[in-house]
Amino acid sequence: MSQQDNSDDLVATKTENYVAGNIKDIGELRNLDSQDESLNRWKESLGLNEEIKVRFPDDQRTVIVQALVMQSEGKEIVMDVSTPQAIKNLQDKPLIIKEGVEYAFKIKFVVQREMVTGLKFLQQVKRVGLPMDKLEVMCGSYGPKFEDQERVFPSNSAPSGFMARGSYTVRSKFVDDDNNVHLDWVWPMEIKKEWV
Repeated sequence: MSQQDNSDDLVATKTENYVAGNIKDIGELRNLDSQDESLNRWKESLGLNEEIKVRFPDDQRTVIVQALVMQSEGKEIVMDVSTPQAIKNLQDKPLIIKEGVEYAFKIKFVVQREMVTGLKFLQQVKRVGLPMDKLEVMCGSYGPKFEDQERVFPSNSAPSGFMARGSYTVRSKFVDDDNNVHLDWVWPMEIKKEWV
């Protein structure tokens, strides 16, 4: 499912002296310090007190990314990344962004079976192989839920002008604190004078 070049220049920033805790299953987390009210509220906010319903029982992944959505000027362009075939289909259909507009990305995903901590979204934009922009957003920790979960990223401005127009290659990656790569994919983008 992963598409990447030989050098991995898209890695999450490491927090100095941070060590990820031991991995605990949902049962252990439910019973952890059951007398602590604030911890119980935190567990409830993650849905850890509910019965776990698995949305995709035949899919063993913990995090299943459904879509990356670009929002701008009332437009919403959905990039389906739910399967390897859907990702492959993106190669023939570049995302078109009008120069100079404000836009934001939103990621939709499903967490199933276990809690995932420290989800991060990483993205790097290149033009003719040269890095142009890089984004790293901490998304947080999520418990398993049957429904889609989503995170909207800070807005950005598309470059403008004759020199900015053209084709770009974007690599996006969804990772967690345990160094699990949940999805890593490459897709084309074009900056144009107008929406097409």
